[in-house]
Amino acid sequence: MKKFKNRKKFYLTTSIAYVNSVPHIGFALELIQADTLARYYRQKGFNVFFLTGTDENAQKNVLAAEKEGVSLKEFLARNASRFKDLTKVLKISNDYFIRTTNQKIHWPGVKKIWQECQKRGDIYKKKYQGLYCVGCEAFLTKKDLVDGKCPYHQKEPEEIVEENYFFRLSKYQKDLIKIIKEDKIQIIPKERKNEILNFIESNLEDLSISRPGERLKGIGIPVPGDKSQKIYVWFDALSNYISAIGYGRDEKNFRKFWPADIHLIGKDILKFHAVYWPAFLLSARLPLPKRIIVHGFITVRGEKMSKSLGNVIDPFELVEKYNVDPVRYYFLRETSPFEDIDFTFEKFQNRYNSDLVKDLGNLVNRVITLASNNKVRLTKKEIKNKEIKTNIRETQKEVEISMNSFKFNEALISIWKLVYFANNYIDKEKPWQKTKDQKEKIENLLFILKEISKLLIPFLPETSKKIENQVKNLKKEILFPKIES
Repeated sequence: MKKFKNRKKFYLTTSIAYVNSVPHIGFALELIQADTLARYYRQKGFNVFFLTGTDENAQKNVLAAEKEGVSLKEFLARNASRFKDLTKVLKISNDYFIRTTNQKIHWPGVKKIWQECQKRGDIYKKKYQGLYCVGCEAFLTKKDLVDGKCPYHQKEPEEIVEENYFFRLSKYQKDLIKIIKEDKIQIIPKERKNEILNFIESNLEDLSISRPGERLKGIGIPVPGDKSQKIYVWFDALSNYISAIGYGRDEKNFRKFWPADIHLIGKDILKFHAVYWPAFLLSARLPLPKRIIVHGFITVRGEKMSKSLGNVIDPFELVEKYNVDPVRYYFLRETSPFEDIDFTFEKFQNRYNSDLVKDLGNLVNRVITLASNNKVRLTKKEIKNKEIKTNIRETQKEVEISMNSFKFNEALISIWKLVYFANNYIDKEKPWQKTKDQKEKIENLLFILKEISKLLIPFLPETSKKIENQVKNLKKEILFPKIES
């Protein structure tokens, strides 16, 4: 794991993905958003620790392996590697990739938080009859259902009678209401905060946190002191955020990074992160995460992706066809990160040809051609033109404001204003004309390009490097070949 010097830390996590199937574009969206934040805070000089990984101790993984007719170990290793591959394909800069089957890194932390909660008298055993959704890996109540089905998986839960360990969630209801109301954990956007308050205020029931061992064949962490039971997947899975940084095995490193500055998650798992997770931490006497940022889903032509509709988007194929930065750009720019993002190839291609080819690609090509033809290099660290300097400063401020409120789309809109300004500067100043200030005009443009490349680092890291290299070496490279429809 990465070792850091004594600078201000920033700890950022994504959710961890189920490995019961191959990665889908929704998790790619979450990785891209988190990576943008990680790169932005690194650029600001923070010691960033960025965590992602896979959730492997789940019943749905057992069932998927059985259906496929392969061994569980082989199934988990193969699918986890696909998620690792996705981080590489998307150029994700995570510092660690956790697998919850890792007995050395993950298991000690899970066992320790269980024992801490047990010490407080918050874990007890009882027989239970309830509705269980395999897709959610959770027991549901009737109020959670829509027309008798899980609203996220569109399936009726199965009725199960078991003897399990329970966590006294109801004990923490008043504490959780106060914490959420007072933004001790800030939930963004506000409507998600209101949604979770409504859930908590409707009376919390104690939570099943284990499953009989025979249900989780060959998988899962045994309950300390009771090998007949395995720790329930959400108690296990959520603990990855502390186990990965040393809880239960490297307390110094754990104290260095915890609490998390941001948990970035999808709206379907908000309850687990904003209710269950804080309650476990309160019981274990651990600090609470600072923020939970909740992004929307990806739809295709307004419909949720599903295999039956044949509208599932493969992130690997998308990147192979269009390259990584255009994919990153679309999902960061198209709409607010808190809303559902609708994807169609027509929308993607229009955004690509308009913003990337016509605006940014054309600007870089024009400026590098001018500089190369006239043998002008950027030699100044600062320029005299007040209008250009003002535009750059304003863009930097706008980007910072947008990123502080996690609005990636608005940050990119601000950067593109600077792109438009530079293109208009060329049209207005006509730097191809042989005048006494021609060199100064071209240097001004190179300076703007250099600043644009810096601003793009968190969003389009490969494009940023290419622009920086072209400014330095004056060698033209087509950034974005036009997509012909």
